Amino acid sequence: MASEATLRQVLERLEKSLASLEDAVDLRLEHEGDFAEAEEEVQRMNMDRRKLAQELDASEGRAERLEAANKEVSRRLVAAMESIRTVLDR
Repeated sequence: MASEATLRQVLERLEKSLASLEDAVDLRLEHEGDFAEAEEEVQRMNMDRRKLAQELDASEGRAERLEAANKEVSRRLVAAMESIRTVLDR
């Protein structure tokens, strides 16, 4: 009888250990899933950052072209105004 009780106790301890191991594995898998989701989010954010950087570069280029065109228009307006003054002064 004592050996049956001991065997029963050992089996109960084994079952508890297996349940604890299963819980630990489930927790680990859950954490790995969370980590994978976080890694995917970081990748999405990096892609968004690259896209925004490209759009910013394009906008800066467009702003530089507009500024150059504005300067050219201003130069032409000054020249036209000087021509008009010259004609009016005659």
